[in-house]
Amino acid sequence: MFSRGAFSVFKQATQGASAKLSAHNVLLGASVATALGSGASLYYLNQNAAHANMEAEGLHPADHPFPQKKLFGTFDHASIRRGFHVFKEVCSACHSLDLVYWRNLVDVAYSEEETRVMAAEYEYKDGPNDNGDMFDRPGKLVDPMPRPYVNEEAARAANAGAYPPDLSLITKARHGGVDYIYSLLTGYCDPPAGVKVQEGLHYNPYFPGGAIAMAQNIFDGVVEFEDGTPNTAAQITKDVVTFLNWAAEPELDDRKKIGVKAILLFSTLTVLALWIKRNRWQTLKTRKIVFNPPKNWNVKK
Repeated sequence: MFSRGAFSVFKQATQGASAKLSAHNVLLGASVATALGSGASLYYLNQNAAHANMEAEGLHPADHPFPQKKLFGTFDHASIRRGFHVFKEVCSACHSLDLVYWRNLVDVAYSEEETRVMAAEYEYKDGPNDNGDMFDRPGKLVDPMPRPYVNEEAARAANAGAYPPDLSLITKARHGGVDYIYSLLTGYCDPPAGVKVQEGLHYNPYFPGGAIAMAQNIFDGVVEFEDGTPNTAAQITKDVVTFLNWAAEPELDDRKKIGVKAILLFSTLTVLALWIKRNRWQTLKTRKIVFNPPKNWNVKK
């Protein structure tokens, strides 16, 4: 039982806790409202800036249904294999892939033996030998993808001053990622009325400025797929973009698998923590406090 003084202290503590809780709720609500308002403002400003700079930044690419873009989606490895075939037959004539090695293709798109055979088709400078001379040897799994030009100057000289970028990280280096690369490769068209393109350049609305030095290289039937997949321009582009996305993010499949395991683990731990909290606190949360004053207790003013 509470005494008169204890009841007064208990009442004051309760009122103080209620006031603090109300102030906390007000601050929490204000913080959430500020965050939402700031996010909405930034999104609105970004949208307006994108529309204002459309000519300089290029046409915004559409959203394409690549499976790896989904929350739990992974790469289509058959598409990676076809995409590497497209890269080797079409893109490798101008573009390098410096951060990808032959060994990276093993158990991703090709077997180890298939990869060894492909690597051996190219010659690499090695040495020095016992006589101090450099020599050429067939490629190995430890070698990087062969470069089309020995240096940047040779690349520019062969492409009228334009420098073909390395494609190792191209899907991460461009705003829009795979959607931008796909739209760029399929977006070549005739310039609209009143737009002039300099000689040696090609009109592409998705490229910043609209004029790109790279000519259109992907057409229906430009390559033949060994698995019988239709070799339309859209399919060829989809496969090579998937391959380039894998080249930039080879860990994507493993990362998402680990993410699923982490979600399951932390979900289980969360449920367990809630159950333990409820089990330990239920006796306190359900306790009833009753004030029974003594019979001879009188409140005096």
